[in-house]
Amino acid sequence: MRKILIIAAFLAALVSCGMATSTDKFVKVIDGQFIRNGKPYRYIGFNFWHAGILGSEGVNGDRERLLKELDFLQSAGVNNLRVMIGADGPVTPAKVRPSLQTQPGVYNDTLLTGLDYLLQELNKREMMVVLFFNNTWEWTGGYSQYLEWAGYGKAPVPVVDGWPVFQEYVGRYMSCVACDSLFKAHVTFIVNRVNSLTGVPYKEDPAIMSWQIANEPRPMGAQNKRLYEHFITSTAGLIKSLDKNHMVSVGSEGIYGSENDPDLYRNVHALDNIDYLTCHIWPKNWMWLNPSDIPGSLQQAIANTNDYIDTHLTVAGMLNKPLVISEFGLPRDNHKYSREDPVTCRNAYYSNIYERMLESLRSGGKFAGCNMWAWGGFARPDNVFWQEGDEYCGDPIQEEQGLNSVFAEDDTVDLIKKYIQLINEL
Repeated sequence: MRKILIIAAFLAALVSCGMATSTDKFVKVIDGQFIRNGKPYRYIGFNFWHAGILGSEGVNGDRERLLKELDFLQSAGVNNLRVMIGADGPVTPAKVRPSLQTQPGVYNDTLLTGLDYLLQELNKREMMVVLFFNNTWEWTGGYSQYLEWAGYGKAPVPVVDGWPVFQEYVGRYMSCVACDSLFKAHVTFIVNRVNSLTGVPYKEDPAIMSWQIANEPRPMGAQNKRLYEHFITSTAGLIKSLDKNHMVSVGSEGIYGSENDPDLYRNVHALDNIDYLTCHIWPKNWMWLNPSDIPGSLQQAIANTNDYIDTHLTVAGMLNKPLVISEFGLPRDNHKYSREDPVTCRNAYYSNIYERMLESLRSGGKFAGCNMWAWGGFARPDNVFWQEGDEYCGDPIQEEQGLNSVFAEDDTVDLIKKYIQLINEL
């Protein structure tokens, strides 16, 4: 018995002295901040939603390009990406292709292997990824595809049928029991997957920082707010029941995407199974920026952005959880899509966000990470709107190619390097 007590005391001493344990490789929230390997984890990263597609050996796959992109990002100090797990359903004019889940529970094995390949390569580079499952918007299928599968009629396409028709249709998602069952089956399948290339179960993969319930999940109507809370609560609970290692996040745009209801935003992020807060910031989409005069309207966009950040940092402080701005972007100076158009305004806008992050971290605040939208890297779009055969860049195919993409030769990359170094020096 004395020998057992001595061993137990020795193990406790190792832990108290800060020696790493097998669980330290996963990011956790401890006393309101991200911790990995016993140290604070902060990051400036990118949305690279198509990385899993590039990792496949099928249609639109390009492993050579993926490796080139990852190596370049790593050389810039970027170690965190936000990636789509996969699209759902058949091809439409505004949907990413090919789809991962072609029918409910039927998967494209080539794309699954592409996701496996991405995780394998991220591990080699000590990079991490946030993986999102669902989407309010049509470009991955998301809400509208699940509704179509559940028998609600053919899903409208916003660019064809108009936004009012689309919004009315997807407003039924939160009350669709069949949709929820199909989605949770998908979540279960992915979280329980074992990597076909490494043999590592996803739930044990240290390259995964967080499972994210959806890209910009919205109630889609004030009448759906309580149903939305249940959707987030039940999905987060399911993921945590399957995976004890990884964090879970919402993917919310913030109060703007919560029917402008601060209480709703706070309630879903106060859940024990939600580890940190997210928000997105879109000055052009939210009419904080005049696309016809980006330089002249930039300061107003920055002022509104700072107010939005402050509001969400206040909530993060109340909940004692980190805040991540998991999407933000700005067009090039003249709202053109080619790399010849300067990015002076974008760089100024990004610098403001990075400075806010530094300010928060230096004062013990909760602003712990951000993912810019989006990484275009070495892509060379051939058309303003994506067509079959074009390379994917950071802009989904329903948007102008180059609208918000950061390309490898943009001087924005030097700015990012500078601020990553400053954050790492804290």
